Amino acid sequence: MEMYRSLKKLQEDLYKKTITATELTRHYITQIHLQEDLNAFVEVFEESALAAAQQIDAKIASNQPLGKLFGLTIAIKDNIVYKNHLSTASSKILEGFNSPYSATVIEKLLAEDAIIIGRTNCDEFAMGGSNENSYYGAVKNPVDTTRVSGGSSGGSAAAVAADLCLAALGSDTGGSIRQPASFCGIVGLKPTYGRVSRYGLIAYGSSFDQIGPFTHNMEDAALILEVIAGGDTYDATCSQKAVPAYTQQLSSDKKYKIAYYKNALEHEGVDAEVREASLHMIERLKSEGHQVEAIDFAELDYIVPAYYVLTTAEASSNLSRFDGVKYGYQAKEANDLESTYKLTRSQGFGKEVQRRIMSGTFVLSAGYYDAYYSKAQKVRRIVAEKTKKTLEEYDFILCPTAPTPAYKIGEVQDSIASFLGDIFTVQANIAGIPGISLPLYKTKSGLPIGMQFMAGRWQEEKLLAFSNSLMV
Repeated sequence: MEMYRSLKKLQEDLYKKTITATELTRHYITQIHLQEDLNAFVEVFEESALAAAQQIDAKIASNQPLGKLFGLTIAIKDNIVYKNHLSTASSKILEGFNSPYSATVIEKLLAEDAIIIGRTNCDEFAMGGSNENSYYGAVKNPVDTTRVSGGSSGGSAAAVAADLCLAALGSDTGGSIRQPASFCGIVGLKPTYGRVSRYGLIAYGSSFDQIGPFTHNMEDAALILEVIAGGDTYDATCSQKAVPAYTQQLSSDKKYKIAYYKNALEHEGVDAEVREASLHMIERLKSEGHQVEAIDFAELDYIVPAYYVLTTAEASSNLSRFDGVKYGYQAKEANDLESTYKLTRSQGFGKEVQRRIMSGTFVLSAGYYDAYYSKAQKVRRIVAEKTKKTLEEYDFILCPTAPTPAYKIGEVQDSIASFLGDIFTVQANIAGIPGISLPLYKTKSGLPIGMQFMAGRWQEEKLLAFSNSLMV
């Protein structure tokens, strides 16, 4: 069977009836089982996916109207809930949780005839940058199975890169879409905060989290965003701004003004080949007529600490609801309410999640609030204002998505060292702006290197069009 990497081509073949949605779905299901060793999927929704595919085939056969995404076989990260399906955020504490409702993004996908094929592995509660913190084990990178897929949305990135589905949804709190996209060599888009509803997304850091797509090309990314974006009465933080027709504005020959951080490329943590690729990108942009200028970002070394203070504080609050009383895992040896809380949470949460809950509780505690949380909020405001000012002068900010290519599974044991992997991605979440990782380079050994571009708030239209010109 043909390997599809474009929804447009697939839909053409579905119309011509050279393939059926059912045949394609069965093919993907077979491939998922054949590549189980990647550990990309936590569960395959065989029954509901095949039922959706059969409905699409019936619509095509009877010339009924079809949704924008008909035939799109898409996977969802295990922290996006789907009615009557299990959702666990890859954590033991949500073992057996069957969601009574669907996330808004799921409803929108289904309304446009997408086929949701399964839920993908991720770092537990989206806390991690390597997908090694999952209750279900690490996800392997399809490019090199000895290496991490990136995180926290590593299962979604690996599934798309390995052609186990045509696209996938992930969530991005500090780089959790863009970094695994970089490691696996695909497109990963984080929209503006509030562009896509978070209703039905199991929260990590509520003021940072944002849902976005993984794809092979810009046209599919634009179309998926076009479908899932827009206001939602169930999410007060979701913008009511009209959603542009992103797919109609993908061609651009405009010359842009682009900034890059000189001190970011000179940072000691940046791999030599990543630096070389970034410098090549700068020269390419200049040769194509864009104005590219170096600027300094003095707050570079402060954004990761500020980000982790704020997100762990939000996590300590968000994860307090998981106590084993109403749903999920419950410690069998508990004999009263207090022991239920203590044993369930200590047994149900993994070590990294426990570490972040404890850190968040600490920075919010009396005597430390002003020293940590309050100060981190001030850093966030400074970074957001400086980013806004930069993007008033420049169209985009360029930097590598991650300081290194994908590293070996088990290679990074130090939490602080792993946090530094977010150094180039957290700015977009702190400032609430859109960012995208493009698979434009590779190391000499063939490992993908993603280039990241960030734009001003609500400027996905411009970001997608510019990115498409670079992908051609």
